[in-house]
Amino acid sequence: MSLWKRVSSHSDCEQRMAAFYEEKGLLDLRLCLAPWIEDRIMSEQITPNSPEQLERVALKFNEDLQQKLLSTRTATDQALKFRVVELCALIQRTSAVELYTNLRTGLQKELQLVTEKSVASTAGQSMPLSSYNMNNTPMVTGYMDAGDLLAVSNSCNPSVVQGVHNVQHSGGIASPALGMATPKVELYEVQHQIMQSLNEFGNCANALKLLVQNYSYMLSSTASPNADVAYRNLIDEKAAIVIAMRRSFMYYESLYEMVMHEMNEWCHQQRQAGNGAPFNEGSLEDIQRCFEILETFIAHMMAAVKETMRVRLTNEEPELTQLLDQVQNARKHLVCSAFIVDKQPPQVMKTNTRFAASVRWLLGSQLGLHNNPPTVECIIMSENQAQRFSARNHQIDSSVAGQTSGEIQNCSSTMEYQQNNHVFSASFRNMQLKKIKRAEKKGTESVMDEKFSLLFYTTTTVSDFQMRVWTLSLPVVVIVHGNQEPQSWATITWDNAFAERVRDPFIITDRVTWAQLSVALNIKFASCTGRSLTMDNLDFLYEKLQREERSEYITWNQFCKEPLPDRSFTFWEWFFAIMKLTKDHMLGMWKAGCIMGFINKAKAQDDLLRSVCGIGTFLLRFSDSELGGVSIAYVNENGHVTMLVPWTARDFQVLSLADRIRDLDVLCWLHPSDRNSSPVKRDAAFGEFYSKRQEPEPIDIDPVTGYVKSQLHVHVCSNGDNGSTSGTPHHVSQQDAMQLGNGDFGIADFDSMTNFEDYN
Repeated sequence: MSLWKRVSSHSDCEQRMAAFYEEKGLLDLRLCLAPWIEDRIMSEQITPNSPEQLERVALKFNEDLQQKLLSTRTATDQALKFRVVELCALIQRTSAVELYTNLRTGLQKELQLVTEKSVASTAGQSMPLSSYNMNNTPMVTGYMDAGDLLAVSNSCNPSVVQGVHNVQHSGGIASPALGMATPKVELYEVQHQIMQSLNEFGNCANALKLLVQNYSYMLSSTASPNADVAYRNLIDEKAAIVIAMRRSFMYYESLYEMVMHEMNEWCHQQRQAGNGAPFNEGSLEDIQRCFEILETFIAHMMAAVKETMRVRLTNEEPELTQLLDQVQNARKHLVCSAFIVDKQPPQVMKTNTRFAASVRWLLGSQLGLHNNPPTVECIIMSENQAQRFSARNHQIDSSVAGQTSGEIQNCSSTMEYQQNNHVFSASFRNMQLKKIKRAEKKGTESVMDEKFSLLFYTTTTVSDFQMRVWTLSLPVVVIVHGNQEPQSWATITWDNAFAERVRDPFIITDRVTWAQLSVALNIKFASCTGRSLTMDNLDFLYEKLQREERSEYITWNQFCKEPLPDRSFTFWEWFFAIMKLTKDHMLGMWKAGCIMGFINKAKAQDDLLRSVCGIGTFLLRFSDSELGGVSIAYVNENGHVTMLVPWTARDFQVLSLADRIRDLDVLCWLHPSDRNSSPVKRDAAFGEFYSKRQEPEPIDIDPVTGYVKSQLHVHVCSNGDNGSTSGTPHHVSQQDAMQLGNGDFGIADFDSMTNFEDYN
C-alpha cells in the first residue's frame, strides 16, 4: 500500500496533509503522482546535507519530474491531459529547491502521521515472530508485505520515519513541525536506508508467499499434462527469490557496517570523554533503534530462508544452505555487537577502593531477554590477555573466569529492564579490586604504564540457541598509592586521545603531531579548570616540549618519560601539577582570567616593562622550576621587575592566593592575560576572591584561654632594587600529595606538612 493511501485511510491525517500541500500549491501534483513521488524521493541513495548537494539533488528531481509528466501527457483521458499541462506550468514557476524541499517535508510529515496511527493501533499487542517474542514490535506469523514491514519498522522506532527530512541551507537537518528530537545526519541516513531495505524485502516476502502456495498446489494436484511446465516455473520462481534474498542480505551487511560505524563513533566519543571532552550519551538511543530495526530485518530474512528451503524442488541446494549459515552468523554478530559498556569504570583504579560501572544490551528487550534476565559477570584482564581474547572474535567458553588477573568483589549483577526508556542493563554499583597480578616489567616499564581492562560477559538463550556475549571496558591503570596517579593519568590521557576507533587492545601510537596533542591538552585542562587554553598558552607548551631537534611530532617519551631540560621532572608531571594547583586553589581566578599562567620569565619581564601602568603592574605565572608552583612578577618602585619565590598548594592551605595578593601593597595593576585588554586595578580583579578579615582590637585576648589572637600577613623581603628574585621565605620541598582522582582531585595530606613559612 502506498504511503498516500495509508494517509487517506485516516480522514484527520488526510485533511492535515491536504491543507499542507494546498498551502504550497502542490496538492494536485501530490495526488496525481503519489506513488512515483514516494518511490523517487524515498529511494534516493544520498541524503543531501549541504546547500550545493541539495541543489544538485533538487535539479535532478525536477528534471525527472518533468519527464514523468511529459510521458503522462500521452494518456487518452482529456481531463488528465489538461491537469498535466497545469502541473507543468506549476513546475516552471517554482524553484527546483523549493519544490523538492516541500515535497520531501510533506513525505516526512506523512510518515510521522502514519507512524503515530500504527503505534496507537498496535499498542499493547504482543504477537510471536518466528520462535521468539519482540517486546516493542508488533509481530505477525509468517511473512510480511512491504506495507506491513513499514509498519513494523515504524512501530519499532517512531523516529525512523524522519529518514525523509528537510535539509536547510545551513547544511543541517531540521524538522520543526514534528516537535521531536532530531538525531544527527548520519543516523538519519542509516535509519532511512534500513527502512528502505525493509520495504524492498517485503516484495521478496510477497513472492515467497506465492511460491509456497504454488508449491502446495503442485503437491496436492493430480497428474497434469502441464506438470513439467509448472515444475520449471517453480524452479525459476525459487531461483529468482534466492537471488533477491541474497541481494537483500548484501544490503543488510552494508547497513550493519553503517550502524557499527556509528557505534564505534559513539565509543570513540565515550573514550574522549574520559579526557573531559563533551559527550552526547543520548545518541545511544538512536543507535539502539538502528540495532532493533536491523534485528527485525535479519530475523525475517532468516525465517524466509528457512521457508524457502522447505520448497524442495531439487535434492541438493548448497547455495541456500550457505545463505542460511551466513544469515545466522550475521544475526549472532549483531546480537553480540549490541552488548556494550555504557558507564565506564574509573580508568585510574586504586586497589581496595569502591567503584562502579554498567553494561547495556541494546537488543535485550527486542529479543525478549528481559523476561528471563541473565546475570553478567566481571573479571579483570591484562593487556596481553585482552589481546588473545579479542582474537577469538566473539568466541568465549566457560573457562574465561580462570583467566582473571586479579580479584574483584561484588563482580556479578543481574540485568534489569526499564520500561519507560527500554534500557536493558546491568549495574555494578559496589565493585572493589582486592588483588592484582602484574606482568614482569622490562627495561624502563613501570606499573603506571601497564594497562588492564574489565571483561563483562554473560550467557543466555536466543531463539533456542545458547549465546555467550562479552565486552571490554576502556583500559584502566591499577595503582596502590596516590603518588602513582600522575604517571597513570599520562598513560590514560594519551590512550584516550590517540587510540584508533577500532584496534587490538590496547595498541597505541608512540608519537603524534603537535596539532593532535594540543587538542588533547586543551580538552584535559579545560575539563579540570573550566577555562580553555589560549593560543599563547599552547604556543608556550609547544616550546616547552621541544628539544634541540625541533619536530612537528611529539613522542610519548617527550610527553611523560624524559625530564625537561635542566629539570628533574617531565613535561606531564609539570603540566599535571599545574592543573591540580589550579583546580584546588585558583579555580575562580583562573576562570575569571586573572592568571596569565603559561609565560616564561623573559617574556613576563618584557611584557611588564612595556605595560602602560608601569610601577605596581603585576602578573601571575606558573613556575618553570617547581612542580605546582605559581609566582608573582611585578614592576617595583625602581622600575625593575621583581619575581617572587613560587607558592605551592601547601602555602595556599595556610593563606589563599587572593589574600596574599591583598597583603602586598606593591601590587596595584593586574597585567591582562588577554593582549587586547587593558590593565585592571588589583582589588577590582581579585576583590571577589578575598576572604573576610576582621580587624583585631588593639589587645584581643581570648576570655577562655587567655591567648592573644593573631593573623597571618604576607610581605616582600626586599633585596634592593636590582630586580633579583625576592619575596617570602623560599619553600624548597616538593608537593607530597599531588593526586588527581577520577573526575576530581585528591586532598592534600595535612599530616605530612612541615616547614611552614613565617609571616610578619
